Amino acid sequence: MERRQRGVSAGLLLLLYQISQVGLQNIPSVTLGVLVLNIFLFLNPLRPLSEVCLSVNEAVHRKNWQRLLLAPFHHADDWHLYYNMISMLWKGIMLERKLKSMWFAYVIAVFSVLIGIVYMVLELLLVVILDDPSYEMNCGVGFSGVLFALKVLNNHYNPGRVSSVLGLPISSKYACWVELLAIHFISPG
Repeated sequence: MERRQRGVSAGLLLLLYQISQVGLQNIPSVTLGVLVLNIFLFLNPLRPLSEVCLSVNEAVHRKNWQRLLLAPFHHADDWHLYYNMISMLWKGIMLERKLKSMWFAYVIAVFSVLIGIVYMVLELLLVVILDDPSYEMNCGVGFSGVLFALKVLNNHYNPGRVSSVLGLPISSKYACWVELLAIHFISPG
């Protein structure tokens, strides 16, 4: 789980460049706050990844529930941070303007915890269905689950849109799945 490199790196520099291209004045407050929090925790993690990642073993069996709050805001490496925060930038701009800042902040907070719970339920189901207790040990970090939930919400508020994923026009209702595959192939793990 310890893939993180410390300090300024290519992914972080590219993220900062993309944010500057959009312009801080064009990024709604909650979206900007989420970006700043994630970048800050990447540069100054609260604990090593092995101590913040979310797993059934750590959260449920060891009752280390704080991982539900910590895991979404920590990233494995600079490219993990980059892909998640670029996605957050665009989804946040669209949704925060639609929902307004207070409601969007509430949605982010609820999704951040609920996604962790869903992750653990799915891991427990894999343990039961496949009779393989190793799934209790899978440990994850990052904002991806929240982003996919935001994508579903965005599709609800903006049906019939077409998104560009790697330059290809894709129906928005399928774009999150294409985005997931693209990220998996570009940055496996």
